[in-house]
Amino acid sequence: MTFPRLIAGLTMLLAVGASHAFDFKTVGAAPVILYDAPSTKGGRLFVVPRGAPLEVVLAYGEWLKVRDVTGELAWTEAKGLTSKRNVITRTPNLKIRATPEDSAAPVFIAEKGVLLEVTEAAAGGWLKVRHRDGLVGYVKNSEVWGI
Repeated sequence: MTFPRLIAGLTMLLAVGASHAFDFKTVGAAPVILYDAPSTKGGRLFVVPRGAPLEVVLAYGEWLKVRDVTGELAWTEAKGLTSKRNVITRTPNLKIRATPEDSAAPVFIAEKGVLLEVTEAAAGGWLKVRHRDGLVGYVKNSEVWGI
């Protein structure tokens, strides 16, 4: 392989990798079952509660290979997921702030594993989120999983 071909190949790989965005879906109104294969005849692994975010890794017909917050990979039926965006807090005692700034006053504190609804993306890597109790505030993208 010549040097120009090698450079061209590496450039293509980098472009493809850089253009890959994570595709997250949210479990819909009913919990979904995760299977070890893309079929209801496959082994049942987990039940994921409604509202939980899942990262879509691969689509195969009406089935999706997904990754959960723990990093586990499994299959689920696409019909059980929605495009609504929810996230899960990564750290304990996470301060959800009044404005998208590190110095802003906390509106509330969320423990690790709390589910939050994303209402909008804010500038500078922040998200506006809502807790199921109705509290609204801002959190950094890096402090949550599912975005």
